[in-house]
Amino acid sequence: MKQYETDILILGSGGAGLFAALHAHAAAPQLRITIAVKGLLGKCGCTRMVQGGYNVALAQGDSIERHFMDTIEGGKWLSNQDLAWTLVTRAVERVHELENELGCFFDRHPDGTLKQKAFAGQTFDRTVHKGDQTGIEIINRLAEQVWARGIARLEEHRAVEFIETQSGGALAGVLMIDMRSGEFAFVRAKAVLLATGGGPTMYKYHTPSGDKSCDGMAMALRAGLTLRDMEMVQFHPTGLLAGTHTRMTGTVLEEGLRGAGGYLLTGDGERFMHRYDPRGERATRDIVSRSIFRELRAGNATPNGGVYLRMDHLGPDSVRQRFKGMVERCADCGFDLAGGQVEVVPTAHYMMGGVMFEADCSTTLPGLFVAGEDAGGVHGANRLGGNGVANSTVFGGIAGETLAQWVPRYGRDEEADRKQIGRAIERCRAPLTRKPDSDLEAIRETLYDLMWNDVGILRDAQGLTRARDTLLDIEARLARTGVDGRDLRFNLSWHDWLNLQNLTLVSRAITESALLRENSRGAHFREDFPDAGDLETSDYMCLRLRDGELETSRRRVQFTRVRPGQSLLDDASAPASTPAPASASAPREPLAAGSSAPSVK
Repeated sequence: MKQYETDILILGSGGAGLFAALHAHAAAPQLRITIAVKGLLGKCGCTRMVQGGYNVALAQGDSIERHFMDTIEGGKWLSNQDLAWTLVTRAVERVHELENELGCFFDRHPDGTLKQKAFAGQTFDRTVHKGDQTGIEIINRLAEQVWARGIARLEEHRAVEFIETQSGGALAGVLMIDMRSGEFAFVRAKAVLLATGGGPTMYKYHTPSGDKSCDGMAMALRAGLTLRDMEMVQFHPTGLLAGTHTRMTGTVLEEGLRGAGGYLLTGDGERFMHRYDPRGERATRDIVSRSIFRELRAGNATPNGGVYLRMDHLGPDSVRQRFKGMVERCADCGFDLAGGQVEVVPTAHYMMGGVMFEADCSTTLPGLFVAGEDAGGVHGANRLGGNGVANSTVFGGIAGETLAQWVPRYGRDEEADRKQIGRAIERCRAPLTRKPDSDLEAIRETLYDLMWNDVGILRDAQGLTRARDTLLDIEARLARTGVDGRDLRFNLSWHDWLNLQNLTLVSRAITESALLRENSRGAHFREDFPDAGDLETSDYMCLRLRDGELETSRRRVQFTRVRPGQSLLDDASAPASTPAPASASAPREPLAAGSSAPSVK
């Protein structure tokens, strides 16, 4: 087995991972930093796919208090308010860094001010963008800066397990598979950042890139960490519906289309959103997705089973200019977005849930840090469009700063638990020891349909209980399924098996959390419990994996800055619209004080 050593190992090369690498390098250039990525750096992941933009309070009339209140109210009062405050305050700093230090070119008005467009669920047009290719602009510039600094990278390496130290209680490194050769590799590291992104690709219609299979969340569960808000899976209302013959189905047509005034129409050409929300097409993603799903269930669908998105009333030339990338992508599939109408369907887009973490990005496992979509608590029950890439870059930067200070002070080289490595290798190699069969695609389709129908946009106890049982059956089917192991170089069947194992485990987590929450908040809607419940006594759902079983619990939301019914905009004592609290930028004594002290140097 190949072995590597590094001071900081970053899993993932999206906005969170690359920002962390750059900030760690700037603060401690003497440290060895390695980025490990399942695909190719700068060419894979979800940040690159971001179309819409980056939420930040810059314009006159806007404020970080207003951005904060939109975030909290959009999240249905389930967010960790200190983390949300960090998001909205540090986003101001981060967008200037993107432009002035990293070279991003965002769209500007003739007077030089940044253009900011409308996104649903917000009371101000605050979304900074580069046309509809904002993610490409950000990732290209970040990748260039990483390459320029000579930061080490392990490309086409998939992480499969966190490995603790021989003495236990701390992280020693990560077991990986070199996908090019099929060999296992162990990367020993003094600290690891989990930034692989979420990626709810267990649903029939989904937006994330093909390399996403919730690997990081599955690894965190197997390592015994606590995850929160896993029932909160966001469906983007407008995924392109191009038929069953193409992976373009599910690809996002961004929220700016509705923000600009686009119409949603039934199969008969009737606008319907006004029946569900006075904001019409500009309602939050959860409301629009549920409204579309109800129209589909009532039989008001288009030929392919969706609804129409229409833009031609805004002027085809204007639409082509403002949304060039999407117009071209639709044209590639034979659709005229600018001058006609396209079929769309809600598509699984983002996971608000993830690993519980502190403001400095540390977790309860010493040496493991988390940022981006793998982390839970920032968005609550609903992520505002434009807050996703802001979340990744804000907390990625914080993680990098934390790692640079933590590693020299607490990091240490310690032998890994070889028995744990052996068990992880045995788990990964299990399908290679069985007779190959062609059941993987059937298992995938079963998972797609199950999650879409029973754990999707509309839920109830009957469907969720059925899903719980069926997911266990899927795990058992996987355990009996073999793949051809004669050549492990880019063995896609083997990696499909590993993907499905992770997706099934995380699907179980989503299902158990959804069963536990007997009310409806944001992205989670129970038809048997449609009421939102008492906001003042809000709980968030937690779970962890122990001996193969998922243990669930509820914890009370702490309203540290504002309570339901209040607003920072009306509070004369509201925090100033300047820097975030010290805990957001300067690491606390992470897991070194008190009872955890023996586990770190």
